[in-house]
Amino acid sequence: MRKLNRSTVAEPPCLQNYRYGFHNWTHVDVLAKAQIRDHLDQMQGNRCAYCEGRLDELGQHIEHFRSRHRFPELTFAWANLFASCNQEDSCGHWKDQHERYDPDDLLDPCVDDPDEFFRFRSDGSIDIRKDLDERRRHRARTTLRVFNLDAHRGRLQLMRRRHLAGFAAMVADVHGLSPSELQQLLAAELVAAESGPFYTAVRHVLTQL
Repeated sequence: MRKLNRSTVAEPPCLQNYRYGFHNWTHVDVLAKAQIRDHLDQMQGNRCAYCEGRLDELGQHIEHFRSRHRFPELTFAWANLFASCNQEDSCGHWKDQHERYDPDDLLDPCVDDPDEFFRFRSDGSIDIRKDLDERRRHRARTTLRVFNLDAHRGRLQLMRRRHLAGFAAMVADVHGLSPSELQQLLAAELVAAESGPFYTAVRHVLTQL
């Protein structure tokens, strides 16, 4: 999970065609959903808002951060929409089908900065930062649980570990570089990785040097 900036993307105009009390999500047609996905892609860069996996590989759906079944008044609220991967064992589908939770306990990628709550490790696992107060620690734990982002030896951890393997090997082989050469190498690697999957995990691994 990484910080997203919704203010850089305009609200999809099609959302103005729907009103709570008169419409429900089944009224949103294919063209409108395509427009919403396009605007979400501009914000998220073809990555799931929660796991950061590539949406063109994992599939995707328009996700209501606060469930439209529990909060129907937010069905067409732009601030409540994200693109989630289509995997059943994590992210939006897992949240809505498998867990009871207080939505106020979840980290919203457009409001909260996940860097303040989590640290990714080279083995693909996620640590909760040790400097959090109890409220923030509870929100971090709840977010990991409800989206199933850190299941021990689960699919996501394995995907992150495999993706990070090349970066971890590079980190282990930098001992002959001068400090300036090292910084140039890391900067180049971060730029190259920024548009790819699991960028937060890559950034955390590379900046631990």
